[in-house]
Amino acid sequence: MKGITMAALSTPTQASAGAPTSGAPVPRAGRRRRGNPSHRLAPLLFISAAVVLFCLFFLWPGALGLVYSFTDYRGVGDMEFIGLENYTELFADEAFYAALTRTALYTLLAVPAHYVVALALAVLLVNTAAKGKNAARIIFFLPWLISPIVAGVIWRWLFGENFGFVNFLIGQLGADPVPWQTDGTLGLLVILVAGTWGGTAFNLLLFIAAIRNIPRSYLEAAELDGASPTQRFFRITLPLLGPTSFMVILLSTIGSMKEFALIQALNDGGPGTENMLIVQYIYRTGFERADIGYASAASMVLMVVLIVIAVIQLRFDRKSALS
Repeated sequence: MKGITMAALSTPTQASAGAPTSGAPVPRAGRRRRGNPSHRLAPLLFISAAVVLFCLFFLWPGALGLVYSFTDYRGVGDMEFIGLENYTELFADEAFYAALTRTALYTLLAVPAHYVVALALAVLLVNTAAKGKNAARIIFFLPWLISPIVAGVIWRWLFGENFGFVNFLIGQLGADPVPWQTDGTLGLLVILVAGTWGGTAFNLLLFIAAIRNIPRSYLEAAELDGASPTQRFFRITLPLLGPTSFMVILLSTIGSMKEFALIQALNDGGPGTENMLIVQYIYRTGFERADIGYASAASMVLMVVLIVIAVIQLRFDRKSALS
């Protein structure tokens, strides 16, 4: 009796552990859940809008420029296919190489300035001991809200040779006015300062976000070990900012290579063509000389140069990450 009773008591327990109850749904092997169609449709709608804008403002103008680069199109009338004649003439044009060389020089000077100024300001703005950070953020981010054309006009008014505010102050001190617009080196210096002033805000935003994402425990541990603020910055903060630094350098390089509106409004690439960069060269060729086909060929060369620079920087960043 005792054995029968124990068996009878154990049977329901085993059944309840091994089999589902009658009220519970029975799962089917291989049964797939069907998602809501709206969950699939919404991402496609968002992606389609981006694809349409990308095709409308990038692919279509790029394809049209590529077609124009093989023609003698002047902006009006019919265009005639001339093959590689534009490219052959372009690679023999000394003015093109001069503009490309000046663009490379400007980029080599502008990118370090953009990087150092933005990083230094970001370190100051995230410092807990700094005062007036809200007012400083407004001052530093204000240039980002100003159009490059307007910024160029402002700097032209400041550093005008005959009517500039800076020369007015210099004259009040009894000194001779500085030839900001007739001296090519001084003109390039003004462009660098104005470009750094206008391009710092976006890089500053990236650095502030990256610095705030660094774990405080790393810095506190280094401080307990006796590391100075300089050592903590160069040994901990700066290495952890590697991905952000790469992005800032890449975007600053591409932006400097394509600088146009600021220089056009500031000094029109002058004096003469001494500070005319590659985009100014393309603009003058295409719109002032009405040689759209030749300017399109120069644009295609510039695009290839930018792609090569981006690929080199990407490969360098990957090697640095692996090491």
